[in-house]
Amino acid sequence: MERFVIEGPVRLQGSVRASGSKNTTLPLMCAALLAPGESALRDVPRLRDTRTMARVLETLGARCRFEGHTLRIDASEVPNRTAPYELVKTMRASIYVLGPLLARFGDVRVSLPGGCAWGPRPVDLHLMGMERLGARVSLDHGYIDARAPAGGRLRGDDIAFKIPSVGATANVLMAAVLAEGRTVLHNAAREPDITALAEGLVHMGARIEGLGTATLTVDGVEALAPLDLAVPADRIEVGTFLAAAPITRGRVRVEGCVPSHQRSLLELFRQGGLAVSQGEDWIEVDGAERMRALEVVTAPYPGFPTDMQAQIMAACAVADGVSTITETIYLDRFTHVAELRRLGAEIRLDGNVAVVRGVERLQGAPVMATDLRCSAALILAACGAEGTTHLGRVYHIDRGYEAIEEKLAVLGARIRREEEPA
Repeated sequence: MERFVIEGPVRLQGSVRASGSKNTTLPLMCAALLAPGESALRDVPRLRDTRTMARVLETLGARCRFEGHTLRIDASEVPNRTAPYELVKTMRASIYVLGPLLARFGDVRVSLPGGCAWGPRPVDLHLMGMERLGARVSLDHGYIDARAPAGGRLRGDDIAFKIPSVGATANVLMAAVLAEGRTVLHNAAREPDITALAEGLVHMGARIEGLGTATLTVDGVEALAPLDLAVPADRIEVGTFLAAAPITRGRVRVEGCVPSHQRSLLELFRQGGLAVSQGEDWIEVDGAERMRALEVVTAPYPGFPTDMQAQIMAACAVADGVSTITETIYLDRFTHVAELRRLGAEIRLDGNVAVVRGVERLQGAPVMATDLRCSAALILAACGAEGTTHLGRVYHIDRGYEAIEEKLAVLGARIRREEEPA
């Protein structure tokens, strides 16, 4: 097993280019199942999760080929409609095959998903959406079995989500594009990942209105064409690198991004007294002056993303004053708190609220990653900490950040990857 060894403190400074979005790539990979022929996705991040999803698609019978950062998926033949537990348990996003397979072939069997160790993420909204489209859905020995109604085609309907779930919105949207008639999704997620997916489906020939809003109207078509699309920048990776500025008192510029996707984060930085500048496809944050304490509340897009909660907590850990961070999406998403405390952070938990009293500087220590975003927060915190930090379980970071140590090294980080001692 590998670990990172990080020497601090350093001021991270300079420019990095954002990778393509993992959370956009994964549903788009599954959308390729909707059409026979070869689809092409460009600017695909080379990550554990994208490789795992390729294995899922190959298990179904599709052919996947990586050419640098271009992924080609040939879904001409998909003879197997079972996504097995052995793969699905490693990545929750595997459930995205449910909607496309059901819509195109009329039957599917998908293992109930696994994934991150924190927080329940029920699949009930996914199943409700399929049932509203006319599918017969049952749970059988840990698997979801779904079949289209007689005739093999789903039927459009009005579907209201009780919460704006990104996963359920994506899955039901992919199922609805081949359903007979009109489907209206109410309280749909508005995350850029959903908008990018909808744009990709429209590129394939789908008829969708309301992109970027909470109401998506889909008029089903009988067939779709293969996909050819560039994946937009990963807004969570962009936010992570920008958070390096206040954590290390540096100045970081991220290029190749979509500044409008970062409005909630940049507003917080401005409230904290940081200098923020941006252009058409770049953002720069100057953290030379110590950031003031913040009040942060996670919320569905366009609110502050839960996937940036750990990273902003690391920034608040060295801010001037007492910050509060309220988690409203996954109420127990605080496994990073104990590890940040090991670095000297002063954090008190009260239910779903973290109270963070900023210290002048953190201290290096042995720490352990517990999930993807925890990993990112600990790496940034270690770059600004005094002394050496050993970060274990770095396989978590490889799920969602491509070559993060190389990008951080460009900014001046002293970080290396090595095998953990036996």
